[in-house]
Amino acid sequence: MATDHLAERQPKSTGPATEAFGRADVTLSNWRTTPYSRWSFQNVGEIIPSALIAGSRFGQRQSEAFGLGDLAIVEFADTDGVTTTLADFLAASETDELVVMRAGTIVAEWSAAHSDPSRPHIIFSVSKSLTGLLAGILVGKGLLSFDKLIGEYVPEVAGSAYADATVQQLFDMEISSNFVEDYLDSSGGFERYRRATRWNPDIPEDPAPDLHGFICSIRKGDGPHGEKHAYRSPNTDLAGIVLERAAGARFASLMSDHLWRPMGAVSDAMVTVDRIGTVRAAGGISTTPRDLALVGDLVRRQGGGVVPARFVSNLWSRTRRDAWAMGDQLELFPEGSYRNYWYETGNGELAAIGIHGQWIWIHPATETVIVKLSSQTLPVYPALDHAIIRMMRAVCTAA
Repeated sequence: MATDHLAERQPKSTGPATEAFGRADVTLSNWRTTPYSRWSFQNVGEIIPSALIAGSRFGQRQSEAFGLGDLAIVEFADTDGVTTTLADFLAASETDELVVMRAGTIVAEWSAAHSDPSRPHIIFSVSKSLTGLLAGILVGKGLLSFDKLIGEYVPEVAGSAYADATVQQLFDMEISSNFVEDYLDSSGGFERYRRATRWNPDIPEDPAPDLHGFICSIRKGDGPHGEKHAYRSPNTDLAGIVLERAAGARFASLMSDHLWRPMGAVSDAMVTVDRIGTVRAAGGISTTPRDLALVGDLVRRQGGGVVPARFVSNLWSRTRRDAWAMGDQLELFPEGSYRNYWYETGNGELAAIGIHGQWIWIHPATETVIVKLSSQTLPVYPALDHAIIRMMRAVCTAA
């Protein structure tokens, strides 16, 4: 079957089956690895200190899933170009949750056997895109300016890579720095960053600073800011600090007050914090798939009266196309661009993407929003990313 082609290429699980281990078996050392991630990605607050992002706590709670319906047999090419169907692909690609909305209404829904759609699932770097929307709201309310230097909000960045960069360059990932984004790093700068966020156990003989201190230790790279797209997660963690300083409130409260509750999110979300409470805006948010679909639909509806329409329209503007073309993610969307932590695909869609298979996909032409949450074994798997893109497009255009 087509599913076997994809399943055979996935790294094999080396630990016990999901049902066979207890909470004590899941640690800071293994929570992002298979099979433990199938549990931990929906229980992050039991592993890492987290701040609550309060939802509306009203409205209809999770009911019986809709199922895939006719979308189950939608066909597209998997990672090797072999034809597969949506139903087969979801299981083979380590998907946990899928929600499909059309014109604001859920039309399809799928959950893996081990997954609970009523529990918040970590969305990794999709958190960046939510942080971008929050920034757009604060700009619209006169609390933040993208034109200011970062140091006007966070003076402690003096002497770091961020000292002479603007807030807009921070949100467009156009900061020149010496930081290397390497998710599989086990002993270098990225691993130290993970320890600073409290996502990895610290090393007593080489303790990491807190996240704020780590960010301020990053030095400038060789080129100028604003020249090319350089995807670096600490940028968004700093953006979270900027938003707190600009608005005079904690990130979780800002997200709840300005985006989550006004949008009508039913469930509480949460976001991880380091040992002194610095928020992991770059990747620490967990939310239910249905509430995340509401985020996508809010963007599809040009902000829905919650996010300024002008800001949302600018996500599609392609104003930073030249910087994207010189950057380090061009292979993902060769004709695309990047603005305020959102990907413009070059084909009219908008996407928010996180490692281990987290996605929001927005296709305005068909009024479709898709959310895919996963526990993929590999943090980054380019061939699978492109198969997922083909899947998203096939689902959007299905009758």
